[in-house]
Order: sequence, then C-alpha cells, then structure tokens
Amino acid sequence: MDTMLSNKLMFPGLPGLPELILCGFRGAEDFPKMLACIDGSKAADGMERSDKLEDIVNNYAHLHHCNTETDMCLAEIDGQVAGYSRVWWEIDEYAGQWTGFQIAFLLPEWRRKGIGSALLRFNETRLAEIYTELKAAGEIPADMPGVIDAFCEESTRDTIHLLERNGYQPVRYGFNMVRPDLETIPDCPLPEGVEVRPYQPEHLRKIWEASNEAFKDHWGYIAEPWEEYERLQHDSNFDPSLWRVAWEGERVVGMVLSFINKEENAEYGRLRGYTENICVRREWRKHGVARALIALSLQALKERGMTEAGLGVDAENISGALRLYQGMGYQVVRKGITFRKAVGSV
Repeated sequence: MDTMLSNKLMFPGLPGLPELILCGFRGAEDFPKMLACIDGSKAADGMERSDKLEDIVNNYAHLHHCNTETDMCLAEIDGQVAGYSRVWWEIDEYAGQWTGFQIAFLLPEWRRKGIGSALLRFNETRLAEIYTELKAAGEIPADMPGVIDAFCEESTRDTIHLLERNGYQPVRYGFNMVRPDLETIPDCPLPEGVEVRPYQPEHLRKIWEASNEAFKDHWGYIAEPWEEYERLQHDSNFDPSLWRVAWEGERVVGMVLSFINKEENAEYGRLRGYTENICVRREWRKHGVARALIALSLQALKERGMTEAGLGVDAENISGALRLYQGMGYQVVRKGITFRKAVGSV
C-alpha cells in the first residue's frame, strides 16, 4: 500500500474496474452499507447469522487493537459498497507469537473480479505494517514471530479458494454443535463446596478474570480484553439471568454464559439458545463442574421456551470438551477452519 489520499486507498494491483474505489472507513454512515454486505453474502456462503445495525455500532465502539481510520478498507462501485474488510491484532500467549486477524465480506455479484484479492492484499499489507511498527517501537520482542490468521466456515468456498491461492494453510478446525432437543436433560449435581449464584453486575470483572484464567492453556489463547465485556453489556442479546456461574467462596471456578439470539431464531424459524464460553479453572476440572453447569444451562433455556441448544468448540480441545458435549447430547452440524500464513511470506 502506498498511501491514503483523500480517504482513497491507493496500492498496486487494483482490479481493472474503472468504477471501483477502495476507500477508508468514513464513520457511522458506513455501518448500514457494511450490514448490507454481510446480509448479501451469507446465503451464498451458506452461513447462518442474523446481524443487527445496533450490534455493529456497539461492536465498533469497543474494538481492541484496531484503528478504523487505518485498519479498514471499503470497496465502492458507483457509490455503493460492494465489500469491506477489517484487521486487528493480538498476542497469542499459548504460542508466544503475534497474530494478525482479518475479516472481509464481498457481495456475490462482485466476486471473481479481483476485488476480494484487493481486500486481502490490503489486509495483509496493513497487518505487516503494524507488525513492523510494533517491533520498531519495542512494543513486542524483536524475535517474536508473526502470523496472519483467517477463520471461515467450511461452506464459504469462495473465501477458502482465495486464501489457498494466496498461500494460507489450514492449522486448526472447530465445530458448531447443536443439541436437537431439550428433553431428558441429565441431573448433574455440582461438587461439594461449589454453588451457582444469581448474576450481579459486580460479578462481571471476576467472571472476566476467571474466563481468561480457565482458557489460558488452550490452543490459540488470547486474553480477552475488558473491552469485549464492556461491549457485551450493551449487546442486544445480553441476558445474564441465563448465565450459570459456579463459585467456591468468593472465587469463580467455572461458567456457562448462555444467550438467545431472537432475531436469528425468527429468521431461521427455530427456538435455539446458545451455551457458550464453557470453561472451568484447571484445579476444578474432572470434578463434574462443566457437566453440571451445562445441564443447568440447558434447563434454563428450556424454561425460556427454547427447544434446542448450540455451541462452538475447538476440535482438538485439550480438556476433552468435544467428548463432554457429545455426551450431553450435542451433535456436530458445521465445521470451521483457521487458515494461517507467516507475516514474512506476505
């Protein structure tokens, strides 16, 4: 990338479309255009999601390691946004490496014209710049390796082909799982000395700290920033009355942070709740805490009128989560792939 000029991003190799402009993020006026790109892409990509403008606004108010003025690119054709991308970065404490992340959405009618490649090139170039700048400023160690990741569902064939053509390799797989009914929920008692308490706002920081501690030995561990929990409190699906958090005295030992996406249920004609952020501190694993919390969470969703439950899991989770979820009645319905390439190969 050469420079930003009048909010237009200029770099070599733009696709041969005279009406195409690659520009930077201009502010709140772009949010509805970005939402249109997401909505216009999901059917072609076989993705199930239901995004709302208010949640996009909330997400962008709590970004971490992302400057929208420099870390976003919008592809505009005849005044209409055909696609956009965004990058950010984190430190992968599990691997001791710098990781750059990226997302991109492109309307199906504008694919296979070089626009997706241009957005990917912007993402890679900008992430390489950030990585170099952080090293030069001494904000990350000079010998810390850097990689660029892209996560996509197995159904997003266009994205997968683009990544493979540009040297990305699959490094990890994950599953979306669904428990197709909420009948015969097992009775799984908590171990002695552990109890579930109703959520109070003052619990949130301890929940955040315990979640980061519990996930610390998992592949790809990145400490979740407090900004994410600030964002969560303003999410339209935030309902901590569904949360089941286990306590030992004043210490959180495990949790399931459930939610119901009402708009998604309406769009896809189902009654699904999500049992997510399932984790237990290391010293309490293998004591039945996770199983008990999942059972309590399934019961809570059933009481809200839900008829099924979903979650996401790392296919190689070290704590045996996949077997646990299968034993609790969840079934694999979708597969996701994390693709990666080294920053030096950009």
